[in-house]
Amino acid sequence: MDYKMDSGWKLHPIGGDTGHAYMGIRAEEKVFLKRNSSPFLAALSVEGITPRLIWTKRIGNGDVLTAQEWLNGRVLTRQEMHTQEVTDLVHKIHHSEHLLGMLRKVKGEVFDPETFLAEYTADLDESLVTNSFLATIVSYLESTLYLVKGSEYTVCHGDLNRKNFFLTENKRLYLVDWESVKIADPMADISLLLIQYVAPEAWDNWLTEYGIVRSEAIDARLEWYSLVNRLILAKRFHATGDYFKMNQQILGMKKTYENRNYKKL
Repeated sequence: MDYKMDSGWKLHPIGGDTGHAYMGIRAEEKVFLKRNSSPFLAALSVEGITPRLIWTKRIGNGDVLTAQEWLNGRVLTRQEMHTQEVTDLVHKIHHSEHLLGMLRKVKGEVFDPETFLAEYTADLDESLVTNSFLATIVSYLESTLYLVKGSEYTVCHGDLNRKNFFLTENKRLYLVDWESVKIADPMADISLLLIQYVAPEAWDNWLTEYGIVRSEAIDARLEWYSLVNRLILAKRFHATGDYFKMNQQILGMKKTYENRNYKKL
Protein backbone atom coordinates (compact mmCIF):
# COMPACT_ATOMS: atom_id res chain seq x y z
CA MET A 1 0.00 0.00 0.00
CA ASP A 2 1.22 3.51 -0.78
CA TYR A 3 1.51 5.95 2.11
CA LYS A 4 2.65 9.49 2.73
CA MET A 5 5.60 10.45 4.89
CA ASP A 6 6.73 13.78 6.30
CA SER A 7 7.43 16.73 3.97
CA GLY A 8 5.00 15.65 1.27
CA TRP A 9 6.82 12.57 -0.03
CA LYS A 10 4.63 9.76 -1.31
CA LEU A 11 6.10 6.27 -1.11
CA HIS A 12 5.29 3.43 -3.51
CA PRO A 13 6.60 -0.05 -2.51
CA ILE A 14 8.71 -1.55 -5.27
CA GLY A 15 9.25 -5.06 -3.97
CA GLY A 16 12.43 -6.70 -2.76
CA ASP A 17 13.00 -9.35 -0.12
CA THR A 18 12.87 -6.99 2.86
CA GLY A 19 9.80 -4.97 1.89
CA HIS A 20 11.67 -1.79 2.82
CA ALA A 21 12.27 -0.37 -0.68
CA TYR A 22 10.19 2.39 -2.26
CA MET A 23 9.95 4.86 -5.08
CA GLY A 24 9.67 8.26 -3.44
CA ILE A 25 7.86 11.00 -5.36
CA ARG A 26 7.43 14.66 -4.43
CA ALA A 27 6.33 17.07 -7.15
CA GLU A 28 8.69 16.37 -10.08
CA GLU A 29 11.37 14.72 -7.93
CA LYS A 30 11.80 10.95 -7.90
CA VAL A 31 14.23 9.02 -5.66
CA PHE A 32 14.89 5.47 -4.51
CA LEU A 33 14.04 5.23 -0.81
CA LYS A 34 14.86 2.53 1.68
CA ARG A 35 13.87 2.15 5.31
CA ASN A 36 16.50 1.33 7.92
CA SER A 37 19.29 0.51 5.49
CA SER A 38 22.84 -0.02 6.68
CA PRO A 39 24.78 3.12 7.74
CA PHE A 40 27.51 1.61 5.57
CA LEU A 41 25.54 2.85 2.55
CA ALA A 42 27.27 6.23 2.61
CA ALA A 43 30.70 4.65 2.11
CA LEU A 44 29.39 2.48 -0.72
CA SER A 45 27.97 5.56 -2.43
CA VAL A 46 31.30 7.39 -2.20
CA GLU A 47 33.06 4.40 -3.77
CA GLY A 48 30.53 4.29 -6.63
CA ILE A 49 29.41 0.78 -5.67
CA THR A 50 25.78 1.85 -5.18
CA PRO A 51 23.78 4.71 -6.71
CA ARG A 52 24.53 8.15 -5.23
CA LEU A 53 23.23 8.80 -1.72
CA ILE A 54 21.26 12.06 -1.62
CA TRP A 55 20.08 12.31 1.98
CA THR A 56 19.29 10.41 5.16
CA LYS A 57 16.56 11.40 7.63
CA ARG A 58 14.63 10.00 10.59
CA ILE A 59 10.84 10.10 10.22
CA GLY A 60 8.05 10.29 12.75
CA ASN A 61 7.79 6.58 13.58
CA GLY A 62 11.52 6.31 14.30
CA ASP A 63 12.49 4.71 11.01
CA VAL A 64 15.47 6.06 9.10
CA LEU A 65 14.96 6.72 5.41
CA THR A 66 17.81 6.95 2.91
CA ALA A 67 17.29 8.51 -0.51
CA GLN A 68 19.41 7.56 -3.51
CA GLU A 69 19.27 8.87 -7.05
CA TRP A 70 16.64 7.16 -9.16
CA LEU A 71 18.19 5.35 -12.11
CA ASN A 72 16.45 3.46 -14.88
CA GLY A 73 17.88 0.04 -15.62
CA ARG A 74 17.51 -3.67 -14.97
CA VAL A 75 18.97 -6.59 -13.06
CA LEU A 76 21.49 -8.89 -14.70
CA THR A 77 20.64 -12.14 -16.42
CA ARG A 78 22.29 -15.40 -15.36
CA GLN A 79 24.51 -15.24 -18.43
CA GLU A 80 25.69 -11.72 -17.58
CA MET A 81 26.97 -12.92 -14.20
CA HIS A 82 29.92 -14.39 -16.15
CA THR A 83 31.09 -11.01 -17.41
CA GLN A 84 34.35 -9.29 -16.50
CA GLU A 85 32.37 -6.28 -15.23
CA VAL A 86 30.84 -8.41 -12.47
CA THR A 87 34.21 -9.94 -11.58
CA ASP A 88 35.84 -6.50 -11.47
CA LEU A 89 33.13 -5.06 -9.21
CA VAL A 90 33.40 -7.94 -6.75
CA HIS A 91 37.20 -7.60 -6.79
CA LYS A 92 36.92 -3.85 -6.09
CA ILE A 93 34.74 -4.47 -3.04
CA HIS A 94 36.99 -7.16 -1.62
CA HIS A 95 40.14 -5.07 -2.07
CA SER A 96 38.89 -1.72 -0.77
CA GLU A 97 40.68 -0.75 2.44
CA HIS A 98 38.37 2.27 2.70
CA LEU A 99 35.24 0.12 2.71
CA LEU A 100 36.76 -2.28 5.23
CA GLY A 101 37.71 0.57 7.53
CA MET A 102 34.24 2.13 7.31
CA LEU A 103 32.49 -1.19 7.95
CA ARG A 104 34.61 -1.71 11.04
CA LYS A 105 33.66 1.81 12.21
CA VAL A 106 29.95 1.03 12.02
CA LYS A 107 30.52 -2.26 13.86
CA GLY A 108 29.99 -4.54 10.88
CA GLU A 109 29.49 -8.16 11.88
CA VAL A 110 32.50 -10.44 11.63
CA PHE A 111 31.71 -13.86 10.19
CA ASP A 112 34.22 -16.54 11.10
CA PRO A 113 33.79 -19.97 9.47
CA GLU A 114 31.97 -21.13 12.62
CA THR A 115 29.46 -18.31 12.13
CA PHE A 116 28.50 -19.64 8.71
CA LEU A 117 27.95 -23.10 10.19
CA ALA A 118 25.89 -21.58 13.00
CA GLU A 119 23.73 -19.75 10.44
CA TYR A 120 22.85 -23.11 8.93
CA THR A 121 22.24 -25.01 12.17
CA ALA A 122 20.22 -22.27 13.93
CA ASP A 123 16.50 -23.17 14.12
CA LEU A 124 17.02 -25.94 11.58
CA ASP A 125 13.91 -27.85 10.56
CA GLU A 126 13.83 -31.38 11.96
CA SER A 127 13.69 -32.93 8.48
CA LEU A 128 17.04 -31.31 7.69
CA VAL A 129 18.51 -32.17 11.09
CA THR A 130 17.76 -35.86 10.52
CA ASN A 131 18.98 -35.92 6.92
CA SER A 132 22.04 -38.18 7.16
CA PHE A 133 23.82 -36.71 4.14
CA LEU A 134 23.43 -33.12 5.34
CA ALA A 135 24.64 -34.20 8.78
CA THR A 136 27.69 -35.74 7.10
CA ILE A 137 28.44 -32.45 5.36
CA VAL A 138 28.18 -30.54 8.64
CA SER A 139 30.53 -33.03 10.33
CA TYR A 140 32.99 -32.74 7.44
CA LEU A 141 32.98 -28.95 7.63
CA GLU A 142 33.52 -29.07 11.38
CA SER A 143 36.44 -31.46 10.97
CA THR A 144 38.10 -29.25 8.34
CA LEU A 145 37.64 -25.87 10.02
CA TYR A 146 41.39 -25.68 10.57
CA LEU A 147 41.86 -25.46 6.78
CA VAL A 148 40.00 -22.14 6.56
CA LYS A 149 41.03 -20.48 9.81
CA GLY A 150 43.33 -17.48 9.68
CA SER A 151 42.43 -16.19 6.21
CA GLU A 152 42.51 -12.44 5.64
CA TYR A 153 39.04 -10.92 5.95
CA THR A 154 37.51 -8.29 3.69
CA VAL A 155 34.14 -6.65 3.10
CA CYS A 156 31.75 -9.30 1.77
CA HIS A 157 28.38 -8.42 0.26
CA GLY A 158 26.90 -11.68 1.55
CA ASP A 159 24.17 -12.08 -1.08
CA LEU A 160 25.70 -12.11 -4.55
CA ASN A 161 22.46 -12.87 -6.32
CA ARG A 162 22.03 -11.65 -9.89
CA LYS A 163 19.00 -9.60 -8.77
CA ASN A 164 21.29 -7.46 -6.65
CA PHE A 165 23.38 -6.42 -9.66
CA PHE A 166 21.77 -3.38 -11.28
CA LEU A 167 22.75 -2.24 -14.77
CA THR A 168 21.66 1.29 -15.68
CA GLU A 169 20.56 2.45 -19.10
CA ASN A 170 24.00 4.06 -19.39
CA LYS A 171 25.64 0.65 -18.80
CA ARG A 172 26.86 1.51 -15.30
CA LEU A 173 26.89 -1.54 -13.00
CA TYR A 174 25.97 -1.24 -9.32
CA LEU A 175 25.61 -3.76 -6.50
CA VAL A 176 22.63 -3.10 -4.22
CA ASP A 177 20.86 -4.61 -1.17
CA TRP A 178 23.62 -4.67 1.44
CA GLU A 179 21.59 -6.01 4.37
CA SER A 180 23.79 -9.15 4.54
CA VAL A 181 27.11 -7.28 4.48
CA LYS A 182 29.80 -8.79 6.70
CA ILE A 183 33.52 -8.90 7.37
CA ALA A 184 34.64 -12.35 6.28
CA ASP A 185 36.84 -14.45 4.05
CA PRO A 186 36.23 -13.16 0.50
CA MET A 187 36.01 -16.80 -0.61
CA ALA A 188 32.58 -16.83 1.05
CA ASP A 189 31.36 -14.29 -1.53
CA ILE A 190 33.28 -15.82 -4.42
CA SER A 191 32.04 -19.36 -3.83
CA LEU A 192 28.45 -18.13 -3.47
CA LEU A 193 28.65 -16.51 -6.89
CA LEU A 194 30.38 -19.50 -8.49
CA ILE A 195 27.99 -22.19 -7.25
CA GLN A 196 25.00 -20.23 -8.51
CA TYR A 197 26.16 -18.94 -11.88
CA VAL A 198 29.42 -20.46 -13.13
CA ALA A 199 29.83 -24.03 -14.43
CA PRO A 200 32.56 -25.94 -12.53
CA GLU A 201 34.68 -26.28 -15.66
CA ALA A 202 34.74 -22.46 -15.93
CA TRP A 203 35.81 -21.78 -12.33
CA ASP A 204 39.51 -21.68 -13.22
CA ASN A 205 38.90 -18.99 -15.81
CA TRP A 206 36.72 -16.91 -13.44
CA LEU A 207 39.31 -17.09 -10.66
CA THR A 208 42.07 -16.11 -13.07
CA GLU A 209 40.07 -13.08 -14.23
CA TYR A 210 39.52 -12.11 -10.59
CA GLY A 211 43.27 -12.42 -9.95
CA ILE A 212 43.46 -15.58 -7.86
CA VAL A 213 46.19 -18.13 -8.43
CA ARG A 214 44.98 -21.61 -7.51
CA SER A 215 46.82 -23.38 -4.70
CA GLU A 216 46.06 -26.09 -2.15
CA ALA A 217 45.08 -23.45 0.41
CA ILE A 218 42.81 -21.63 -2.07
CA ASP A 219 41.16 -24.91 -3.10
CA ALA A 220 40.52 -25.81 0.54
CA ARG A 221 38.78 -22.49 1.19
CA LEU A 222 36.82 -22.69 -2.06
CA GLU A 223 35.64 -26.21 -1.26
CA TRP A 224 34.72 -25.36 2.35
CA TYR A 225 32.75 -22.21 1.57
CA SER A 226 31.05 -23.82 -1.44
CA LEU A 227 29.70 -26.53 0.84
CA VAL A 228 28.60 -24.23 3.64
CA ASN A 229 26.93 -21.83 1.19
CA ARG A 230 25.04 -24.71 -0.40
CA LEU A 231 23.87 -25.79 3.05
CA ILE A 232 22.57 -22.28 3.78
CA LEU A 233 20.85 -22.05 0.39
CA ALA A 234 19.27 -25.49 0.85
CA LYS A 235 17.90 -24.38 4.23
CA ARG A 236 16.53 -21.19 2.68
CA PHE A 237 14.83 -23.01 -0.19
CA HIS A 238 13.38 -25.57 2.22
CA ALA A 239 11.87 -22.74 4.27
CA THR A 240 10.17 -21.28 1.18
CA GLY A 241 8.97 -24.67 -0.04
CA ASP A 242 11.15 -24.59 -3.15
CA TYR A 243 12.22 -28.22 -2.95
CA PHE A 244 13.49 -28.37 -6.52
CA LYS A 245 16.10 -25.68 -5.81
CA MET A 246 16.84 -27.26 -2.44
CA ASN A 247 17.60 -30.59 -4.13
CA GLN A 248 19.79 -28.81 -6.69
CA GLN A 249 21.94 -27.57 -3.82
CA ILE A 250 22.09 -31.05 -2.29
CA LEU A 251 23.18 -32.53 -5.62
CA GLY A 252 25.87 -29.87 -5.85
CA MET A 253 27.05 -30.78 -2.35
CA LYS A 254 27.24 -34.46 -3.30
CA LYS A 255 29.45 -33.71 -6.31
CA THR A 256 31.77 -31.54 -4.22
CA TYR A 257 31.87 -34.05 -1.37
CA GLU A 258 32.59 -36.99 -3.64
CA ASN A 259 35.50 -35.11 -5.19
CA ARG A 260 36.73 -33.51 -1.96
CA ASN A 261 40.43 -33.02 -1.44
CA TYR A 262 40.45 -33.50 2.33
CA LYS A 263 38.99 -36.87 3.26
CA LYS A 264 38.71 -36.46 7.00
CA LEU A 265 35.62 -38.62 7.55
